[in-house]
Amino acid sequence: QVQPVESGGGLVQAGDSLRLSCAASRRTFSNYDVAWFRQAPGKEREFVAAISWSGGSTTYADSVKGRFTISRANFNMVYLQMNSLSAEDTDVYYCAADITRYSTTASRRVGEYDYWGQGTQVTVSS
Repeated sequence: QVQPVESGGGLVQAGDSLRLSCAASRRTFSNYDVAWFRQAPGKEREFVAAISWSGGSTTYADSVKGRFTISRANFNMVYLQMNSLSAEDTDVYYCAADITRYSTTASRRVGEYDYWGQGTQVTVSS
């Protein structure tokens, strides 16, 4: 099975941009829907964005719509471009993959994803 590996987190200022990367190890993402989630200490993991196995469909949380863009390049990489960051975006960001069900859009539910990365910290100073 695929193992997602995140990178690209860091400390930025409010209004800055950051791009997170999710690399596929062991296998490629070719038959997987891929999503980004985020989690703050003591809170539930929340959906951020997802992209279908083909890259033809994307879906976003309302809180990031218009600021974040999820994309995939070949079958090995998925990216999350984050613009106009605010302190409210400070979280650990996780990349997750699920064998595709060939639905119209990728799932927004945490429980649908079987394969998770270790997370990358994003801190936005105000």
